[in-house]
Amino acid sequence: MSETFPSQPEAPRPTMIDVARRAGVGLGTVSRVVNGGHGVRDETAQRVRAAIDELGFQRNEVARALRPGKKSTSLALVLGDLTNPFYASIAKASLEVAGQSGFAVVLGSVDEDPEGEKRAIQELVSRQVAGLMIVPDQGDHAFLQGAGVPVVFVDRPATGIDADIVMVDNEGGGRLATEHLLQQGHERIAILLAPSYYTIGRRLRGFRRAHRAAGIDVDESLVIQLPEGNAEAAEKATREVMLRPDPPTAIFASTNFLAEGVLRALGELGEEPAVVGFDDFRLADMLPTPVTVVASDIAELGRSAARLLLDRASGADTRPPQRIVLPCALIERGSGERPPSAANRKAR
Repeated sequence: MSETFPSQPEAPRPTMIDVARRAGVGLGTVSRVVNGGHGVRDETAQRVRAAIDELGFQRNEVARALRPGKKSTSLALVLGDLTNPFYASIAKASLEVAGQSGFAVVLGSVDEDPEGEKRAIQELVSRQVAGLMIVPDQGDHAFLQGAGVPVVFVDRPATGIDADIVMVDNEGGGRLATEHLLQQGHERIAILLAPSYYTIGRRLRGFRRAHRAAGIDVDESLVIQLPEGNAEAAEKATREVMLRPDPPTAIFASTNFLAEGVLRALGELGEEPAVVGFDDFRLADMLPTPVTVVASDIAELGRSAARLLLDRASGADTRPPQRIVLPCALIERGSGERPPSAANRKAR
């Protein structure tokens, strides 16, 4: 009789980031040493090689296949879950722009995991891509200093590095949604917030600014921070807030996923407060009461980022780091135009 035993999990493979930390140098210096480039002092190169030997680092085989001096025609895009339509739109648009210039795009998908993001970036740098587009997590990105390739951040800025950023006017969009509800006569507006990434914090700031401008105090009990940024968490929170003795007459959902949860809960409760979502979503205009949203051109995020990165990679754009902010627009469809008197509350 034979027996099988579970194998021990393999230790994580050392990365260029690990080598850089051990040698006390930048990521770009390690990349040049590993890939046979020039411009590294002998003493520094020896320190890098010693760190490589100590850690047992092995160069990526794709990078090994590239000839020294061969110019890359690939860009890299590191983003979140591709099942999210937001990220899928960015990816599709950047691929189209890159393809028109004869470039391919290598995708790396991570989900708000700083260590996973670092590993993905290290792998992409080892492939000698011409540039990086990154939707950053909340970690420190100082490790990208001296990476040797241009970097463009998408949707939110990064910490620890001064680089190009293409983003949406999240604060302006949050203010726009809230002003619209206030103009309909609502004074008790609940806002549902996904875990506080940069974008959500700016939308909340716009929410507060609109209240201040209108001379109306924010009811802090209606500023609802969710434990997770999904529809299920929004559905639960909406049920709870609408069953309070004095529920809100309007709800601002700070993401499209949260808007879906809000609508599901309201349908079950049979209540009709005004609702405005941030970012459009499929079938929002096909519901019995179409959903009013604040929307931006998500595809343009991808296009603008790819165009800027291509200009940086070719040397056509040598300006200091740029900050491109795309505007938002309110799409009125019905759900956000209900006055406070239209809120259909059940007897409690």
